Amino acid sequence: MRSILFLLITLSLFHSANSKSMLLLKRGASISVEGNTFITSPDNSFTCGFYGLGSNAYWFAIWFTNSKERTVVWTANRDKPVNSQGSRVSIRRDGTMVLTDVDRSIVWQTNTRTTDVSAAELLNTGNLVLKNPRGDILWQSFDVPTDTLLPSQILTKDKRLIASFRKGSFESGYFNLYFGSNNVLSLITDSPQISSLYWPNPDYDVYTSGRTNYNGSRLAVLDDMGLLQSSDHFQANASDKGFGIKRRLTIDHDGNLRIYSLINSTGLWTITWQAISQPCQVHGACGSNGICVYAQKPKCICTPGYEVNDPSDWNAGCKPTFNQTLLNSKVKFLELSQTDYFGSDLYYKPNFTLKACQELCRRDSACKGFTYRTWGNGHCYVKNDLFNGFQSPDFPGSVYIKLPRSVKVSKPSIFNGSSTTCESREIEIPVGSPSMYAFARRTVRWVYLYSFCAALGALELIFILLGRWFLLRKHGVPTSVEAGYCMISSQFRRFNYAELKKITNNFREELGRGGSGTVYKGSLADDRLVAVKRLGDVFQAEDEFLAEIGTIGKINHMNLVRMWGFCSEGRHRLLVYEFVDNMSLDKHLFNSNFLGWKQRYAVALGTAKGLAHLHHECLEWVIHCDVKPENILLDNEFQPKIADFGLAKLSRRDGPGSEITRIRGTKGYRAPEWALNHPITAKVDIYGYGVVVLEMIKGVKFSYWVVDDADDQETPLKNLSWTVKEKAQCGNSSWVESIVDPRLKGKFSRKQAATLIQIGLSCVEEDRRKRPTMASVVQTLMECEDETEIKVLDKLELIY
Repeated sequence: MRSILFLLITLSLFHSANSKSMLLLKRGASISVEGNTFITSPDNSFTCGFYGLGSNAYWFAIWFTNSKERTVVWTANRDKPVNSQGSRVSIRRDGTMVLTDVDRSIVWQTNTRTTDVSAAELLNTGNLVLKNPRGDILWQSFDVPTDTLLPSQILTKDKRLIASFRKGSFESGYFNLYFGSNNVLSLITDSPQISSLYWPNPDYDVYTSGRTNYNGSRLAVLDDMGLLQSSDHFQANASDKGFGIKRRLTIDHDGNLRIYSLINSTGLWTITWQAISQPCQVHGACGSNGICVYAQKPKCICTPGYEVNDPSDWNAGCKPTFNQTLLNSKVKFLELSQTDYFGSDLYYKPNFTLKACQELCRRDSACKGFTYRTWGNGHCYVKNDLFNGFQSPDFPGSVYIKLPRSVKVSKPSIFNGSSTTCESREIEIPVGSPSMYAFARRTVRWVYLYSFCAALGALELIFILLGRWFLLRKHGVPTSVEAGYCMISSQFRRFNYAELKKITNNFREELGRGGSGTVYKGSLADDRLVAVKRLGDVFQAEDEFLAEIGTIGKINHMNLVRMWGFCSEGRHRLLVYEFVDNMSLDKHLFNSNFLGWKQRYAVALGTAKGLAHLHHECLEWVIHCDVKPENILLDNEFQPKIADFGLAKLSRRDGPGSEITRIRGTKGYRAPEWALNHPITAKVDIYGYGVVVLEMIKGVKFSYWVVDDADDQETPLKNLSWTVKEKAQCGNSSWVESIVDPRLKGKFSRKQAATLIQIGLSCVEEDRRKRPTMASVVQTLMECEDETEIKVLDKLELIY
């Protein structure tokens, strides 16, 4: 065994020793698969060379050197891999870079036709370029993108990103990002069956989507800060916006467009923005005759009466299990409620009855089904193709699948279950029968039974609609929140109470407790550690719990604790979070195991980024209402993650519910407006953040000095503010040192400390109108993050 291990180590070292890297591939030179030679960027961020998959397939590619899986961002021959033996890339004397296969046939080549090319070089941006002796770029890989756009790479009107066909492959798929004929940056599926736009939302016009088609330049770029912007007025920010992070914009195999950020410590990628929040809205995700549904995570199923063409490729859709000529004889209709298919409408008939719509489809041999939307007087959409269906609890209608009566179909399991899931039933329409009640005498008894069941169903439907109306009226919660948690998304799952008891060993190890509940340590079956929060009585209302879960489950940011699941069973309400290694900030601030200055500044910046995401970037404007060190957790790199967000009332931005009034928060971190019964806005979080920042600077917990008298609660902060102003105005150059935690022994940045004191004092202003926004705080801290030391600060100009 030892000899085998020694041999493997020796071979590994031999392989590493024989791999060669170069900064330039000069004209006349070449690299081959066997040669194990690569071109690297000067900063070693990117590598270019032969990339292998499987046993004998290689691509000439560029990838991130430091990503764990060597993530590829460009391939020259994405649809035609070459052989491991004899394949090579060379720069010929005519200046053309050529990729040849084992038989020396040309697989790919650049369009350069000049003998002035001197060498190929891989830049720090990930751009492979051909240069002349003067350094001019004659050709670049940035001009021929595949599925990825790198920062500073420009997507122009004559270029497009094309997704890979499937996960783990490079071949071209059906999803595209490009400027469409309306001059708008768009996502489109372009399959052999159909071409269909799905982003921006085709149900809205260009201007409603916030775009403009007066866009002659047609340019889009992702910059080094994480800002994606297009000349059609589209803009999007990575949630970790800022310099110094490796990012990429990729159109994935599932048709979604995402910004990824690289975590240096692990080499893994995290999603920091995506275009489509609901995966089933991607047209073509399940192909013809397929339906995209949510069952803990999005998945494809075939329309009843159809079977999948290729289980490994849902783009190929499903095929009928019956002879389609039978649709011209006796047929029946299968109803799938809250389900529809994108496009393919033969007819649209407004103010139409369900019976008339059925008859219209039955008589038309081209009709494969119809959608009946139930708002107003009823709307009939007759379909000539069942292309990429989707299920949504917000869809006000049903689709009726046309099938031969002889075909036996079973109800898909996804449509079974509680009243919040879609139900399906068959509706038979005998050919030539003017009425569905024209049965033979022996079947009359069934009519009464059906009628009785229909009456009960109608009553149940009325109660459901009234309940949803009341929920919407009282809480402003969309029906997708009420109904969506049996199909919530791939980000987290629903646990039952017995599972959580087992995971936590009967709630044995308590991590902490607070006003909203108690947290226990647990371990999932895959050995991932979790924190399970058992919520208090205040959360027993089902509608409130589901509404809050609906918002929390959609939030994803590197400085916010990620939720992995939930439980709503009887009186039990529990949340399952990721486990954060280094406990809360207070454990590393107010005792002997205290953080250094660099870590404190990083915590201040990361916490500000997390709150800014909640306040400015979430679909729902989330107010935390209890910002304090105990709710700021630290991961294994001491990066902050805000916990317990979303457990307060939610407030829509600029809407009638933009203020809340329920008292929350912790004494010492609670803004003055709580006690004064003023409307509560995001400014309460800014106040709490200011207290936390000042506590980090001084290393002292202000809440120790807080008494029950509201007028006295802010005395320590008032004293600190008065001291700072007095010393600054008197020209005391040592005022910063007199405030910063003496345990640091002077090892801190004076400029950063002054900036944090500025921010902290402005955040705890009594007049909330004078407090800054979290977005402006982030900007100020980021500008100071790459600081230059100053020795004396003569005057502090407070931010008001």
